[in-house]
Amino acid sequence: MCDMPSMDDLDIWRSAKALVGQHGDDAAIHAAMRADELLDAGDLDGAATWRRVIEAIKELESTVPGGVVH
Repeated sequence: MCDMPSMDDLDIWRSAKALVGQHGDDAAIHAAMRADELLDAGDLDGAATWRRVIEAIKELESTVPGGVVH
């Protein structure tokens, strides 16, 4: 298990934005692979954090300048 404290919301959003910047449309896939790696290693907290990043990525991808896509 990881002894690091869980990430706060700001860190989640920063991570999501960075992944979108690095990987574009594949950002959620990269985050999911990381979550799976941590889950396989038994790091449930780490995997849960990466699932939060995935949700943030989805929210970022569902917005456009000027508002949310309907």
